[in-house]
Formats: sequence, structure tokens, C-alpha cells
Amino acid sequence: MFYRISLSIIVLLFLSNCTTGTLIKNKPNISNGYSNKGFALVYSEELYKKKIITKKINERSLTIFQKNLKTNTHVKITNILNNKTIIGLVGKKSKYPSFNNSVLSIRIADELDLDINQPYVEISEIIENSAFVAKKAKTFDEEKKVAVKAPVDSISINDLNNIKSNIKKTSNIKFSYIIKIADFYFNDTALMMLKRIKSDTLIQNLKIKKTADKKYRVYLGPFSNINSLQKSYNDISILEFENIEIIKK
Repeated sequence: MFYRISLSIIVLLFLSNCTTGTLIKNKPNISNGYSNKGFALVYSEELYKKKIITKKINERSLTIFQKNLKTNTHVKITNILNNKTIIGLVGKKSKYPSFNNSVLSIRIADELDLDINQPYVEISEIIENSAFVAKKAKTFDEEKKVAVKAPVDSISINDLNNIKSNIKKTSNIKFSYIIKIADFYFNDTALMMLKRIKSDTLIQNLKIKKTADKKYRVYLGPFSNINSLQKSYNDISILEFENIEIIKK
């Protein structure tokens, strides 16, 4: 509670200087389309039985779980490592690990040639009146009709980081990521946020980087393996920023 109150105060003080996506406990501004980069989780019955995921997804469906978007929202899912994309639909609300930015069906993971060692994807909301939706809607509906006709091999999971399936793996891609906490228009604002987080938590390896003219990023990393990345993400998630992102270096 102390963390939330402290950070709420500083965000309110500098809200006019802060870019979209750093509000605490508020729904993100998705008038221009919500997007988030991070590590997806591939659905399996084992994860459901262990209650790591609380809703089911048919293995051949084009459904995803995404906690920041409404049910039946069209989304573009992009495998950032190979630029393959597919259109999906947000399913009913489900609980899943906060580290993951989405839960994908096995079919979506297959279509994207997702690397289970680095399941790095971007989830982008598609505005319903956009030309992109109009162009893709027919194809999406046709895909849904045949979704159950082409079974895929089952997927078995020993643990969250050791998944065996027919999903292709992309090797020789260096694991190097940062955790983007927030972007600010002014360096002084970013510096104050950094100091406040350090004073109120045990998180100390925060950094600031100028990413563009009048844009300063507060971030953690880089990280060279998924275990350290996930631990730091979980540490920072207690601060309840709405749209923390994982960015590949």
C-alpha cells in the first residue's frame, strides 16, 4: 500500500509531463490502439489443470487471453523475432502469470513459428473501424470456420520454461532484453521517478536513457537470461504500473 500511495503521488505531480502508459491502476489510453511487447505463454491443458491459467483455449482456435483488452477485441499478434503476424481475438478474462503479456493458442504459436526459448511477441489492438480490420475480417472468419479441422500435435509442459512441442525454435538469437518502466518528456521527471522507486523499494539497478528528443526512458537491464528477467519483472510489478514492456536490445 505504501508503494502504491508513494508512486501515485509522484505520477499525479508529473502527469502532464509523462507519456501514455505510465498511469498506476488505471486502464491504459487505447484510443489509438493498445500495444504491448513481452513474452507470451502458450496454452496447454497442463497449465489449466495446475490453475496457472484459469480458462481454456481450444488448441486450434485464434483466441488469446490479454488482461488489458476487452473480450472480442481484434488484435494483431506479431512474432518480433521473425516479423510473422496473425490476427486473433481476445477471449474471456483469464488469470495467468503477470510476467506474460498474453496467452496464445497452440495454433497461433505454430503459425508464428514461435521460439519457445524466446516467445517474444507484440500484441496490438486493432481499432474496429480501421481499414486493416475491414481487409482482414473475411479471412479471419474463414479461418475460424476451419480451425477445428486441422489438428496439431499435442504440447506437453514440464515447467514454464521447458516446453516440448512441434513449435519451431529460432536458434542463434542472442537473449538480451530490458524492462521499460516508463517514458517521460523531461529528464528531471524521469530522475525523480527513479529516485523514488529506489527509496521505496529494494530495486536499485534502474537506469535512464534518452531514446529520442524530449523522451527519457526509465528501465531495468539488460538481462541475458529469462530467469533474471522474470525475477526483475516480478519485483517491479508490485508497483502496479499498467503497461510495463519488455524490449529487445
